[in-house]
Amino acid sequence: MFRLPRPRGCLLLMFVWAMLLPAAQARAQADLQVAAAREGVVVIYGATDESVARDLLQDFMRLYPGVRTEYHDMNSVELYQRFLAEEQTGPRADVLWSSAMDLQVKLVNDGHAQPYRSAETAALPAWAVWKNEAFGTTFEPVAMVYNREALTSGEVPASHAEFLRLLARSPREYRGLLVTYDPARSGIGFLLQSQDVLANPVVFWRLAEAFGRTGIQTVASTAAMLDRVADGRAVLGYNVLGSYAMTRAAQDSRLGVVYPRDYTLVLSRVAFIARQAPHPNAARLWLDYLLSPRGQRLLSQKPGFYSVRADVPAGEAAEQLRHSLGGAFRPIAIGAGLLTYLDQMKGRVFLRQWRETIAPPPP
Repeated sequence: MFRLPRPRGCLLLMFVWAMLLPAAQARAQADLQVAAAREGVVVIYGATDESVARDLLQDFMRLYPGVRTEYHDMNSVELYQRFLAEEQTGPRADVLWSSAMDLQVKLVNDGHAQPYRSAETAALPAWAVWKNEAFGTTFEPVAMVYNREALTSGEVPASHAEFLRLLARSPREYRGLLVTYDPARSGIGFLLQSQDVLANPVVFWRLAEAFGRTGIQTVASTAAMLDRVADGRAVLGYNVLGSYAMTRAAQDSRLGVVYPRDYTLVLSRVAFIARQAPHPNAARLWLDYLLSPRGQRLLSQKPGFYSVRADVPAGEAAEQLRHSLGGAFRPIAIGAGLLTYLDQMKGRVFLRQWRETIAPPPP
């Protein structure tokens, strides 16, 4: 077959570009570091426990001693509301980092983020980037947590359908001993329960009815849920953020963690740079660090946290997670689809149906 020869000039241009690109990236990074050092601080609003973020924050400051990190640890709903309130009075946050993917996407969709492109954002898989403004930073499966002193591993349901059968068979045994998020007070709880509806609406609402019959406890945070399961006030927690559950279980032998085998939701902590960030260069430097192989490797050393990058050695654990979950692996994609239940009307209908469904039966 006859082929036209490739022009030598094109080959030479491609070679020169390949040689110059790393140098240009290095200069851009150096310029960014200088600009960030002039700003001196990056303010991060995070719905990520400071105990998890601490190693990252300290490592960042060792790497860039001219930039101090100011980290504000809060729950996802508080983060969302505080950021919006400060948009009116004068923004303080440079970066927002939260597991409430839907609330993060709503803020981006409403124009509160600024676009950013770099070598680190380019290394992310396509599903982890939306509009070059919202960036997934982790893989975190959603689990059920149980008290090992109250239940054996054989008594713990291995799927949502099995959980439903267990509550139908033994409702009195679990009366007042189940716990989950209150979606009205927990952004992550609202996200996970609305994703449950999309995954299997029939099973989810039947589970909610069973929760009502057993008098399920509802709390605003993962920590509160884990506390109640660990001390025996509850024997099983539903829809627990697996990263925190695994971290806590590694320190507390009373806790066991199970990933449902019919489907396991997998979320990603979403970060974005505020459109009116007071320290935009420091924000870009922090985001690059968080997404870099160094930052991803450090983050994925925490139990239950998996690297979002495929080129990080620790990212192999994410592939192992996919393999172990098989067909149950159900990642939550970053994008406009997350806005469905944040529609005011749909959100109100969902919360009203949840409250009415789990309401305890009359005596």
